[in-house]
Amino acid sequence: MLEGKKILLGVTGSIAAYKAAILVRLLIKAGAEVRVIMTPAAKDFVSPLTLSTLSRHPVVMDLVHENTWENHVSLGRWADIMLLAPLSCNTLSKMASGNCDNLLMAVYLSATCKVAVAPAMDEDMWHHPAIKRNLQILTTFGNIVLPVDSGELASGLIGEGRMMEPAVMVDWLKDYFSNGKPLSGKKVMVTAGPTYEPIDPVRFIGNHSSGKMGLAIALEFEKLGAEVNLIIGPNSLDIPDSLKTIRVQTAVDMLAACKSVFPTIDITVMSAAVADFTPTNTSQQKIKKSNSTLSIALTETKDILKYLGEIKKPGQLLIGFALETSDEENYAKKKLVEKNADLIVLNSLNDEGAGFGHDTNKITIFDKLGNAQYFDTKSKKEVAVDIVNSIIQLL
Repeated sequence: MLEGKKILLGVTGSIAAYKAAILVRLLIKAGAEVRVIMTPAAKDFVSPLTLSTLSRHPVVMDLVHENTWENHVSLGRWADIMLLAPLSCNTLSKMASGNCDNLLMAVYLSATCKVAVAPAMDEDMWHHPAIKRNLQILTTFGNIVLPVDSGELASGLIGEGRMMEPAVMVDWLKDYFSNGKPLSGKKVMVTAGPTYEPIDPVRFIGNHSSGKMGLAIALEFEKLGAEVNLIIGPNSLDIPDSLKTIRVQTAVDMLAACKSVFPTIDITVMSAAVADFTPTNTSQQKIKKSNSTLSIALTETKDILKYLGEIKKPGQLLIGFALETSDEENYAKKKLVEKNADLIVLNSLNDEGAGFGHDTNKITIFDKLGNAQYFDTKSKKEVAVDIVNSIIQLL
């Protein structure tokens, strides 16, 4: 699947740089065309001669070499993907801040291809807040952060921070280039929109959810090759026929639809704004005015996210949404734990351009390890990309 693919490999100053030789050999064996860029520090860990011999092309390191200027723009346009492996703490910081002080950074900042990074560092460094912040910044740029492995580290410690093994990285690249759809074969369920809880034949309890965010997420999953089931409440959206869509009205309807689909699903994103309460009794006739006040008894609806969290099986990912107006982060983190979700996406109605009815949104994503990814206000289509990328990283 890598036959003819153009891989631009960036090697940085990390003890894991020796694995770059193994990676290049495997990529060439798989039929890829490989070019290698090294930072000046990387040559202290692996020989440029070794990498040039294995890649069958000269290794480049300097913007200017023997009175010749290295065209960093052409390198970034040549590649089908740029892969930084290993990614050191120092280069990560430069990528996050846009510090362009070597050829690798010049190529990265001018690259038009997709960029993926494979971090490598010691466990304590890996868990430092500055590292987490910089990785989050990279994801907001659209870069793909490959997960680290656990095991014996160069320091002698046992823990997280090892670079993904070269053979696994090659398999990831094969999946990535499989029709350009890294989620091929994954089954996804997305809930969207409001629910309408009937009071009588003409009135209901509902909310202002448009379903735009959920539809954008569903379309992003579909674009990346997933088989998507969209369960959506009342809406006026133009939903493509390509999406397998179940239309519902009430919280009970949405629960039934989720129950029917969920057992075979790999990834579930619960972005619907399901009503928390429904009228205890629904009038079969339109309620007429008889008094100046009207009391309606309400019954709590089934918590669908919590229910799915209770029945989910190993390997199933569950992502919830939290729309809050006060003490937002604490409520979101509490919901993450109580619902047994893998990620919680927080919307705050206090943020301008976020919440119901807008074409934009502003989110924060929390995971089970206590990490938070903060994103700026963006179009809902761009927010959907951020959410799906976060899920891919979790996978």
